Amino acid sequence: MTFPPPTDRQARLMWLALSGLALASLVALAVGFIWGLGHVLRLLSPVLWPLAVAGVLAYLLDPLVDFFERKSASRPRAILVVFGLALVIILGLFAGVVPQLVTETRQLVDRIPAYATRLGQRAENWINHPPPLLRKWLERSAGTAPPTTAATDTNAGTVLIPPNTAVNPGVASTNAPSFLATALGEQDLQTAAGLVADTLRKAGSWLFGRVASWFGVLAGLALIPVYTFYFLLEKRGISSRWTDYLPVSDSGFKRELVFVLNSMNNYLIAYFRGQVLVATCDGVLYGLGFLIIGLPYALLIGAMAILLTMVPFLGAIITCLAALIIALVQFGDWLHPLLVLVVFGCVQLLEAVVISPKIMGGRVGLHPLAIIIAVMAGTTLLGGLLGGILAIPLTAALRVIMFRYVWKRPATA
Repeated sequence: MTFPPPTDRQARLMWLALSGLALASLVALAVGFIWGLGHVLRLLSPVLWPLAVAGVLAYLLDPLVDFFERKSASRPRAILVVFGLALVIILGLFAGVVPQLVTETRQLVDRIPAYATRLGQRAENWINHPPPLLRKWLERSAGTAPPTTAATDTNAGTVLIPPNTAVNPGVASTNAPSFLATALGEQDLQTAAGLVADTLRKAGSWLFGRVASWFGVLAGLALIPVYTFYFLLEKRGISSRWTDYLPVSDSGFKRELVFVLNSMNNYLIAYFRGQVLVATCDGVLYGLGFLIIGLPYALLIGAMAILLTMVPFLGAIITCLAALIIALVQFGDWLHPLLVLVVFGCVQLLEAVVISPKIMGGRVGLHPLAIIIAVMAGTTLLGGLLGGILAIPLTAALRVIMFRYVWKRPATA
């Protein structure tokens, strides 16, 4: 039994259905790959983050190593010279800047409870007594009279106190049963001993986990210089022979894969070298600006900004919010938060007009909206700060792939 050939309309519908099925399959594969990559990154983060930091340091220090190597120094000696200069700079920072950072950090940690209490009091005061313009707008939008205050309402104090409630806090605390007395009265000695043993076991496992975590962090920090040294030492061998280790036979597909990986590497180099310089400039400018307006912990906020602004936009927003909270709690006026916003705007303007064009030079080639979406997707899918940092160069590499294979067709002879 033979079927008649499909009509043009049926053929178009069939091709549309097959195209939709293929597109859905590709999307599902991409989602599964991203989910699997994020899961692997979370599992292997203790191993991967020292390698990632060492790779970034190798990208940053490689021009200096090449410079000393051009001055007739062997590559191992040039690497040691660069490491010596970096050690001198780090020791200088520890001698001049780090003690002040430690002092400010300790002071801020000690004052956080008082700041939280004061912030809650100010928020409650602003809610109960909003500014005149805001109060008029709220009354106009609600169409009601202003709420009656406690001074004019004689029943305000009695309505808020429920019946059968102890007014005197001393009497309440005296009549309240003790937790220890209740526990000893309702449970026997064996159950109490079991509770104590279980609590000690949980505390011991928590403490052991914390010690193991800190030991892993210290081990990773100790391995970073070793990884960086070998990355710099084996640069030429890695650059010339890394394609031999790809598990793909020599073919057109391998050449395309090498092109894609080279594009990703170029974007990684351009992004990390540029973004570290941009983040350093931003942090220094934030610290100087906040120091000029008299904001407490200006040096600490500037140092924090250097680390946070490695992730564009998101780091700057977190820095600005932290400075605004400190200004609101410390001074309690509207002038200093306004000055914080002025400093934030000036730094962002300098970054957009002068710093980023001079340093980055548009080498990443992404729209600001694409950068924001990439950062949010990277921190969500790939996990944490490392995912946010890697999101931009990976998105730029995806842009290269799309321009090469999807959005632009090769020219025909």
